[in-house]
Amino acid sequence: MKIGIVCYPTYGGSGVMATELGKALANKGHQVHFFSYAIPVRLDMVSRNIFFHEVSVLAYPLFEYPPYELALISRLVDVIKYEKLDVLHVHYAIPHAFAAYSAKKMLREQGIRIPVVTTLHGTDITLVGKDPAYEPVVTFSMNKSDAVTAVSQFLKEETHRFFKLNKEIKMIPNFVDFERFSKQPKEHFKMAIAPFGEKIIMHTSNFRPVKRIDHVIEVFRRIREKMPSKLLLIGDGPERSNAEQLCRTLDICDDVRFLGKIDAVEELLSVADLFLMPSENESFGLAALEAMACEVPVVSTNAEGIPEVNVDGITGFTCNVGDVEGMAEKSIMILSDDVLHKKMKQAAFKKAHEFSLDKIMGMYEDVYDEVIKNQKARLSKSA
Repeated sequence: MKIGIVCYPTYGGSGVMATELGKALANKGHQVHFFSYAIPVRLDMVSRNIFFHEVSVLAYPLFEYPPYELALISRLVDVIKYEKLDVLHVHYAIPHAFAAYSAKKMLREQGIRIPVVTTLHGTDITLVGKDPAYEPVVTFSMNKSDAVTAVSQFLKEETHRFFKLNKEIKMIPNFVDFERFSKQPKEHFKMAIAPFGEKIIMHTSNFRPVKRIDHVIEVFRRIREKMPSKLLLIGDGPERSNAEQLCRTLDICDDVRFLGKIDAVEELLSVADLFLMPSENESFGLAALEAMACEVPVVSTNAEGIPEVNVDGITGFTCNVGDVEGMAEKSIMILSDDVLHKKMKQAAFKKAHEFSLDKIMGMYEDVYDEVIKNQKARLSKSA
């Protein structure tokens, strides 16, 4: 099967999942064509089944904002036509779903048919998509897609609640690759980070306000008051400078490491004792899932789709958004009780296996087969 995948190239969850899915499909023998304005951060081009098509945008003084969507449509039409793709899978509705519809419409005028699958990842629906400036086109694009999927039950229900859709959404969750994310103890890492046996707390994100990095630091401060601890912050973004200043104000800089963007995050997760996720919004909780695959208990908020991954009292604990004191208490409870910590590590690992790559990839392959089959049936009926 020849599959086109449209995604953002950044560290965000939609781009990461799209890239990992495409790589897995290519390893299975499918031919995968990626479309984006830059090479996705997790894309390994060393594969005979992977192709990357850069979307170049014309810089012209008349345009205050470069017309990326038009450039994407043109690139899609060109590649789909000449590579004879079987299905187009777009990740993140804005603007990819409408670009896919436009390309499909243009190709149909040339006698070329291609089904479109749209995967919703979160803020494309819960934040941006609800904006009155975007809602009509987002609704239209979803309704014109041959299939729509969402990465959590929460996101599926939220989409149906706010948008008038003429089709059902299939829930296909995010996944984790256990060949990459698994417990891989590296004692030299642990000794370098915590030479005196301190507890290692971790957080990874894109450091946006909704991730509440300040709450990560506040929770850590309370943990540190009860036991020797180190905090590893992986990622970067607009809140980093504020977070650094907060650490200075609290006088905890010696025990906090800002590591920036790291690709091999699994190597650090393997030495972590606890993962913190105080997010205000999180349609799924991919970072928590990756931690759980490395046998790390999670203390998180109960926002949106997170409880579908982190089960309160089983794989860790969940608290209300903003409950810094509660998150600190739960964290200290886990870290100070070896029996509980071991039990939650095992439960986290077991839960993570419900989201294995092979299982989820098969669900997407079934969707591809279904939309291709339905399109052939429609063409046969109209002949």
